[in-house]
Amino acid sequence: MSTTATPLTIVHLRQQIARLPRTPLGHLPTPLEPLPRFSAALGGPTVWIKRDDCTGLAFGGNKTRHNEFILAHALQLGAEKLLWGAGVQSNNCRQTAAACAKLGLACHLMLGRGGHSDEIQGNLLLDYLLGATVEMVDLPLGPELYERIARRAEQWRAEGQRVYCWDNAIVKPRAAVSYALCLAEIVEQSARAGENPSAVYVASAGSTAAGLLLGKAALAAEIALRIVAPIRWPWDHAADLAATANQAAELIGLPAMVQPGDVQTTDQYLGDGYGIPSAAGQEALDLLARTEGILVEPVYTAKALAALIDDVRQGRLPSDRPVVFLHTGGTPALFAYRDELLRRGERGLTH
Repeated sequence: MSTTATPLTIVHLRQQIARLPRTPLGHLPTPLEPLPRFSAALGGPTVWIKRDDCTGLAFGGNKTRHNEFILAHALQLGAEKLLWGAGVQSNNCRQTAAACAKLGLACHLMLGRGGHSDEIQGNLLLDYLLGATVEMVDLPLGPELYERIARRAEQWRAEGQRVYCWDNAIVKPRAAVSYALCLAEIVEQSARAGENPSAVYVASAGSTAAGLLLGKAALAAEIALRIVAPIRWPWDHAADLAATANQAAELIGLPAMVQPGDVQTTDQYLGDGYGIPSAAGQEALDLLARTEGILVEPVYTAKALAALIDDVRQGRLPSDRPVVFLHTGGTPALFAYRDELLRRGERGLTH
Protein backbone atom coordinates (compact mmCIF):
# COMPACT_ATOMS: atom_id res chain seq x y z
CA MET A 1 0.00 0.00 0.00
CA SER A 2 1.08 3.54 -0.70
CA THR A 3 1.64 5.49 2.51
CA THR A 4 3.36 8.60 3.68
CA ALA A 5 7.13 8.25 4.05
CA THR A 6 6.73 8.24 7.82
CA PRO A 7 3.44 6.88 9.21
CA LEU A 8 1.48 9.31 11.33
CA THR A 9 0.62 8.68 14.93
CA ILE A 10 -3.05 8.81 15.90
CA VAL A 11 -2.35 12.07 17.73
CA HIS A 12 -0.78 13.62 14.62
CA LEU A 13 -3.64 12.44 12.39
CA ARG A 14 -6.14 14.04 14.74
CA GLN A 15 -4.14 17.24 14.77
CA GLN A 16 -4.21 17.39 10.97
CA ILE A 17 -7.96 16.77 10.90
CA ALA A 18 -8.52 19.47 13.52
CA ARG A 19 -7.58 22.00 10.81
CA LEU A 20 -11.06 21.54 9.31
CA PRO A 21 -14.23 23.10 10.73
CA ARG A 22 -16.26 20.56 12.66
CA THR A 23 -19.51 20.71 14.59
CA PRO A 24 -20.16 18.06 17.26
CA LEU A 25 -23.17 15.88 16.49
CA GLY A 26 -22.35 12.28 17.40
CA HIS A 27 -21.77 10.19 20.48
CA LEU A 28 -18.11 9.47 19.85
CA PRO A 29 -16.12 7.33 20.10
CA THR A 30 -18.64 4.58 19.43
CA PRO A 31 -18.19 1.25 21.25
CA LEU A 32 -16.08 -1.61 19.93
CA GLU A 33 -17.32 -4.83 21.48
CA PRO A 34 -16.93 -8.58 20.97
CA LEU A 35 -19.66 -10.85 19.60
CA PRO A 36 -19.00 -14.11 21.48
CA ARG A 37 -22.16 -16.03 20.57
CA PHE A 38 -22.10 -14.90 16.96
CA SER A 39 -18.41 -15.87 16.72
CA ALA A 40 -19.07 -19.28 18.27
CA ALA A 41 -21.89 -19.93 15.80
CA LEU A 42 -19.47 -19.31 12.92
CA GLY A 43 -16.61 -21.30 14.42
CA GLY A 44 -13.90 -18.96 13.16
CA PRO A 45 -12.00 -15.97 14.53
CA THR A 46 -13.56 -13.74 17.16
CA VAL A 47 -15.76 -11.09 15.58
CA TRP A 48 -15.92 -7.61 17.09
CA ILE A 49 -18.47 -4.98 16.16
CA LYS A 50 -17.82 -1.25 15.85
CA ARG A 51 -21.14 0.30 16.84
CA ASP A 52 -21.58 3.24 14.49
CA ASP A 53 -25.28 2.50 14.71
CA CYS A 54 -24.89 4.20 18.12
CA THR A 55 -23.78 7.65 16.95
CA GLY A 56 -26.88 9.20 18.48
CA LEU A 57 -28.95 11.36 16.16
CA ALA A 58 -32.26 9.81 15.03
CA PHE A 59 -31.25 6.15 15.46
CA GLY A 60 -27.61 6.81 14.57
CA GLY A 61 -25.45 5.67 11.68
CA ASN A 62 -22.35 6.59 9.72
CA LYS A 63 -23.73 9.80 8.20
CA THR A 64 -23.69 11.48 11.61
CA ARG A 65 -19.88 11.36 11.49
CA HIS A 66 -19.98 12.72 7.93
CA ASN A 67 -22.24 15.58 8.90
CA GLU A 68 -19.92 16.85 11.63
CA PHE A 69 -17.65 18.06 8.81
CA ILE A 70 -20.16 18.66 6.01
CA LEU A 71 -22.55 20.80 8.03
CA ALA A 72 -19.68 22.68 9.68
CA HIS A 73 -18.67 23.67 6.16
CA ALA A 74 -22.25 24.67 5.35
CA LEU A 75 -22.41 26.86 8.45
CA GLN A 76 -19.03 28.37 7.63
CA LEU A 77 -20.43 29.44 4.25
CA GLY A 78 -23.49 31.01 5.87
CA ALA A 79 -26.02 28.48 4.58
CA GLU A 80 -29.58 28.71 5.82
CA LYS A 81 -30.97 25.70 3.94
CA LEU A 82 -29.67 22.27 2.99
CA LEU A 83 -30.82 20.58 -0.23
CA TRP A 84 -30.05 16.88 -0.05
CA GLY A 85 -31.15 13.81 -1.95
CA ALA A 86 -30.99 10.03 -2.23
CA GLY A 87 -33.42 7.11 -2.28
CA VAL A 88 -36.79 7.14 -0.57
CA GLN A 89 -35.50 5.10 2.39
CA SER A 90 -32.21 6.98 2.64
CA ASN A 91 -30.31 6.67 5.91
CA ASN A 92 -28.19 9.61 4.75
CA CYS A 93 -31.20 11.90 4.40
CA ARG A 94 -32.71 10.83 7.72
CA GLN A 95 -29.50 11.61 9.62
CA THR A 96 -28.98 14.84 7.68
CA ALA A 97 -32.52 15.98 8.50
CA ALA A 98 -31.79 15.26 12.17
CA ALA A 99 -28.52 17.20 12.07
CA CYS A 100 -30.25 20.16 10.39
CA ALA A 101 -32.90 20.15 13.11
CA LYS A 102 -30.19 20.20 15.77
CA LEU A 103 -28.34 23.07 14.08
CA GLY A 104 -31.36 25.15 13.08
CA LEU A 105 -31.00 24.69 9.33
CA ALA A 106 -33.93 24.17 6.97
CA CYS A 107 -33.73 20.83 5.16
CA HIS A 108 -35.28 19.94 1.81
CA LEU A 109 -34.97 16.34 0.62
CA MET A 110 -35.27 15.23 -2.99
CA LEU A 111 -35.98 11.50 -2.76
CA GLY A 112 -35.94 9.12 -5.71
CA ARG A 113 -38.53 6.36 -5.64
CA GLY A 114 -36.27 4.05 -7.63
CA GLY A 115 -39.04 1.48 -7.95
CA HIS A 116 -39.73 1.45 -4.20
CA SER A 117 -42.88 2.37 -2.33
CA ASP A 118 -43.14 5.90 -0.99
CA GLU A 119 -45.38 4.81 1.88
CA ILE A 120 -44.55 6.98 4.88
CA GLN A 121 -42.70 4.55 7.11
CA GLY A 122 -39.13 3.72 8.12
CA ASN A 123 -36.62 6.46 7.28
CA LEU A 124 -39.21 8.45 5.33
CA LEU A 125 -41.46 8.73 8.37
CA LEU A 126 -38.51 10.02 10.38
CA ASP A 127 -37.71 12.61 7.70
CA TYR A 128 -41.15 14.14 8.20
CA LEU A 129 -40.97 13.93 11.99
CA LEU A 130 -37.62 15.74 11.89
CA GLY A 131 -39.15 18.66 10.01
CA ALA A 132 -37.68 18.14 6.54
CA THR A 133 -39.67 19.07 3.46
CA VAL A 134 -39.79 16.17 1.01
CA GLU A 135 -40.02 16.12 -2.79
CA MET A 136 -40.48 12.76 -4.53
CA VAL A 137 -38.88 12.25 -7.93
CA ASP A 138 -38.73 9.28 -10.29
CA LEU A 139 -34.95 9.22 -10.58
CA PRO A 140 -32.45 6.56 -9.51
CA LEU A 141 -29.71 7.28 -7.00
CA GLY A 142 -26.76 8.62 -8.98
CA PRO A 143 -25.82 11.28 -11.54
CA GLU A 144 -29.36 12.14 -12.74
CA LEU A 145 -30.55 12.84 -9.21
CA TYR A 146 -27.42 14.87 -8.42
CA GLU A 147 -27.98 16.99 -11.54
CA ARG A 148 -31.60 17.67 -10.53
CA ILE A 149 -30.43 18.74 -7.07
CA ALA A 150 -27.82 21.09 -8.57
CA ARG A 151 -30.41 22.74 -10.85
CA ARG A 152 -32.82 23.31 -7.98
CA ALA A 153 -30.05 24.76 -5.82
CA GLU A 154 -29.11 27.23 -8.56
CA GLN A 155 -32.76 28.26 -8.89
CA TRP A 156 -33.03 28.96 -5.16
CA ARG A 157 -29.71 30.81 -5.08
CA ALA A 158 -30.92 33.02 -7.92
CA GLU A 159 -33.90 33.85 -5.69
CA GLY A 160 -31.53 34.96 -2.93
CA GLN A 161 -31.61 31.85 -0.72
CA ARG A 162 -28.36 30.66 0.89
CA VAL A 163 -28.43 27.00 -0.10
CA TYR A 164 -25.87 24.28 0.55
CA CYS A 165 -26.48 21.21 -1.60
CA TRP A 166 -25.12 17.80 -2.38
CA ASP A 167 -22.03 18.26 -4.53
CA ASN A 168 -19.74 15.24 -4.76
CA ALA A 169 -16.57 17.31 -5.13
CA ILE A 170 -17.29 19.23 -1.92
CA VAL A 171 -19.15 16.72 0.22
CA LYS A 172 -17.41 13.40 -0.33
CA PRO A 173 -13.87 14.37 0.81
CA ARG A 174 -15.20 16.08 3.95
CA ALA A 175 -17.30 13.07 4.80
CA ALA A 176 -14.30 10.80 4.23
CA VAL A 177 -12.21 12.68 6.79
CA SER A 178 -14.63 11.51 9.48
CA TYR A 179 -13.90 7.86 8.73
CA ALA A 180 -10.15 8.33 8.89
CA LEU A 181 -10.95 9.23 12.51
CA CYS A 182 -13.10 6.12 12.85
CA LEU A 183 -10.22 3.93 11.67
CA ALA A 184 -8.05 5.60 14.29
CA GLU A 185 -10.67 4.76 16.91
CA ILE A 186 -10.69 1.11 15.84
CA VAL A 187 -6.89 0.91 16.06
CA GLU A 188 -6.84 2.62 19.44
CA GLN A 189 -9.71 0.62 20.95
CA SER A 190 -8.33 -2.67 19.64
CA ALA A 191 -4.93 -1.99 21.18
CA ARG A 192 -6.56 -1.08 24.48
CA ALA A 193 -8.39 -4.43 24.43
CA GLY A 194 -5.16 -6.27 23.62
CA GLU A 195 -6.41 -7.21 20.15
CA ASN A 196 -4.87 -6.97 16.68
CA PRO A 197 -7.63 -7.27 14.06
CA SER A 198 -6.83 -8.79 10.70
CA ALA A 199 -9.63 -7.03 8.83
CA VAL A 200 -12.47 -4.51 8.96
CA TYR A 201 -15.65 -5.24 6.99
CA VAL A 202 -17.88 -2.37 5.89
CA ALA A 203 -20.77 -1.76 3.51
CA SER A 204 -19.84 1.34 1.54
CA ALA A 205 -19.73 2.73 -1.96
CA GLY A 206 -18.31 6.12 -1.13
CA SER A 207 -16.97 8.37 1.60
CA THR A 208 -17.05 5.93 4.51
CA ALA A 209 -14.79 3.46 2.71
CA ALA A 210 -12.59 6.25 1.33
CA GLY A 211 -12.02 7.60 4.83
CA LEU A 212 -11.10 4.17 6.17
CA LEU A 213 -8.60 3.82 3.33
CA LEU A 214 -7.09 7.20 4.21
CA GLY A 215 -6.85 6.31 7.91
CA LYS A 216 -5.25 2.95 7.15
CA ALA A 217 -2.68 4.53 4.83
CA ALA A 218 -1.87 7.47 7.12
CA LEU A 219 -1.35 5.22 10.14
CA ALA A 220 0.20 2.35 8.15
CA ALA A 221 -2.29 0.12 9.95
CA GLU A 222 -1.86 -3.59 9.24
CA ILE A 223 -5.58 -4.18 8.84
CA ALA A 224 -7.22 -5.35 5.61
CA LEU A 225 -10.24 -3.32 4.57
CA ARG A 226 -12.98 -5.48 3.08
CA ILE A 227 -15.28 -3.01 1.31
CA VAL A 228 -18.63 -4.51 0.31
CA ALA A 229 -20.39 -2.37 -2.29
CA PRO A 230 -24.18 -2.14 -1.85
CA ILE A 231 -24.64 -0.55 -5.30
CA ARG A 232 -22.98 -0.62 -8.72
CA TRP A 233 -21.97 2.89 -9.75
CA PRO A 234 -21.50 3.82 -13.42
CA TRP A 235 -17.80 4.56 -12.81
CA ASP A 236 -14.64 2.79 -11.65
CA HIS A 237 -15.42 2.19 -7.99
CA ALA A 238 -11.86 1.54 -6.79
CA ALA A 239 -10.50 4.59 -8.62
CA ASP A 240 -13.28 6.77 -7.21
CA LEU A 241 -12.61 5.63 -3.63
CA ALA A 242 -8.89 6.26 -4.02
CA ALA A 243 -9.55 9.72 -5.50
CA THR A 244 -11.91 10.63 -2.64
CA ALA A 245 -9.38 9.42 -0.07
CA ASN A 246 -6.67 11.56 -1.65
CA GLN A 247 -8.92 14.62 -1.88
CA ALA A 248 -9.63 14.18 1.84
CA ALA A 249 -5.89 13.92 2.47
CA GLU A 250 -5.35 17.21 0.65
CA LEU A 251 -8.02 18.89 2.78
CA ILE A 252 -6.09 18.04 5.94
CA GLY A 253 -2.65 18.84 4.57
CA LEU A 254 -1.42 15.34 3.76
CA PRO A 255 -0.02 14.01 0.48
CA ALA A 256 -1.93 11.60 -1.75
CA MET A 257 -1.39 8.13 -0.36
CA VAL A 258 -4.03 5.74 -1.75
CA GLN A 259 -3.87 4.07 -5.15
CA PRO A 260 -6.79 2.20 -6.82
CA GLY A 261 -4.77 -0.99 -6.45
CA ASP A 262 -4.90 -0.53 -2.67
CA VAL A 263 -8.68 -0.87 -2.69
CA GLN A 264 -10.29 -4.25 -1.98
CA THR A 265 -13.91 -3.77 -2.98
CA THR A 266 -16.50 -6.30 -4.12
CA ASP A 267 -20.08 -6.25 -5.35
CA GLN A 268 -20.29 -10.06 -5.11
CA TYR A 269 -22.79 -9.81 -2.23
CA LEU A 270 -25.12 -7.28 -3.88
CA GLY A 271 -27.65 -9.94 -4.86
CA ASP A 272 -30.34 -8.80 -7.28
CA GLY A 273 -29.44 -5.13 -6.95
CA TYR A 274 -29.39 -2.00 -4.85
CA GLY A 275 -32.20 -1.79 -2.31
CA ILE A 276 -33.15 -5.45 -2.78
CA PRO A 277 -32.57 -7.86 0.15
CA SER A 278 -30.44 -10.92 -0.58
CA ALA A 279 -30.82 -14.43 0.83
CA ALA A 280 -27.28 -14.32 2.27
CA GLY A 281 -27.97 -10.93 3.81
CA GLN A 282 -31.17 -12.15 5.43
CA GLU A 283 -29.33 -15.14 6.89
CA ALA A 284 -26.68 -12.78 8.30
CA LEU A 285 -29.35 -10.47 9.73
CA ASP A 286 -31.06 -13.41 11.46
CA LEU A 287 -27.85 -14.86 12.86
CA LEU A 288 -26.68 -11.60 14.44
CA ALA A 289 -30.13 -10.78 15.81
CA ARG A 290 -30.62 -14.21 17.36
CA THR A 291 -27.15 -14.62 18.83
CA GLU A 292 -26.42 -11.06 20.00
CA GLY A 293 -29.68 -9.08 19.94
CA ILE A 294 -28.19 -6.58 17.44
CA LEU A 295 -30.06 -5.63 14.28
CA VAL A 296 -28.66 -4.83 10.88
CA GLU A 297 -30.75 -3.79 7.86
CA PRO A 298 -31.06 -5.63 4.54
CA VAL A 299 -29.72 -3.09 2.03
CA TYR A 300 -26.24 -2.27 3.35
CA THR A 301 -25.05 -3.78 6.61
CA ALA A 302 -26.58 -7.25 6.20
CA LYS A 303 -24.73 -7.68 2.90
CA ALA A 304 -21.38 -6.70 4.43
CA LEU A 305 -22.04 -9.10 7.28
CA ALA A 306 -22.84 -11.80 4.71
CA ALA A 307 -19.40 -11.22 3.17
CA LEU A 308 -17.75 -11.64 6.57
CA ILE A 309 -19.68 -14.86 7.23
CA ASP A 310 -18.73 -16.24 3.82
CA ASP A 311 -15.05 -15.45 4.36
CA VAL A 312 -15.09 -17.18 7.75
CA ARG A 313 -16.79 -20.27 6.33
CA GLN A 314 -14.37 -20.42 3.41
CA GLY A 315 -11.35 -20.16 5.72
CA ARG A 316 -10.15 -16.88 4.22
CA LEU A 317 -9.38 -15.25 7.59
CA PRO A 318 -6.65 -16.15 10.09
CA SER A 319 -8.17 -17.88 13.10
CA ASP A 320 -5.72 -16.33 15.57
CA ARG A 321 -6.65 -12.68 14.92
CA PRO A 322 -10.06 -11.08 15.45
CA VAL A 323 -12.05 -9.38 12.70
CA VAL A 324 -14.10 -6.18 13.00
CA PHE A 325 -17.55 -5.61 11.52
CA LEU A 326 -18.28 -1.89 11.16
CA HIS A 327 -22.01 -1.41 11.74
CA THR A 328 -22.90 1.77 9.85
CA GLY A 329 -26.52 1.86 11.04
CA GLY A 330 -29.64 2.15 8.92
CA THR A 331 -31.97 0.07 11.09
CA PRO A 332 -35.12 2.25 10.56
CA ALA A 333 -35.21 0.83 7.01
CA LEU A 334 -36.13 -2.56 8.52
CA PHE A 335 -39.73 -1.43 8.83
CA ALA A 336 -39.98 -0.62 5.13
CA TYR A 337 -38.88 -4.19 4.30
CA ARG A 338 -41.40 -5.93 6.53
CA ASP A 339 -42.86 -8.18 3.82
CA GLU A 340 -39.47 -9.35 2.56
CA LEU A 341 -38.13 -9.99 6.06
CA LEU A 342 -41.17 -11.65 7.60
CA ARG A 343 -41.91 -14.40 5.14
CA ARG A 344 -44.65 -16.55 6.61
CA GLY A 345 -43.49 -19.83 8.11
CA GLU A 346 -39.84 -18.89 8.42
CA ARG A 347 -39.74 -16.63 11.50
CA GLY A 348 -42.09 -18.12 14.06
CA LEU A 349 -45.30 -16.58 12.67
CA THR A 350 -48.37 -18.46 13.86
CA HIS A 351 -51.25 -16.50 12.35
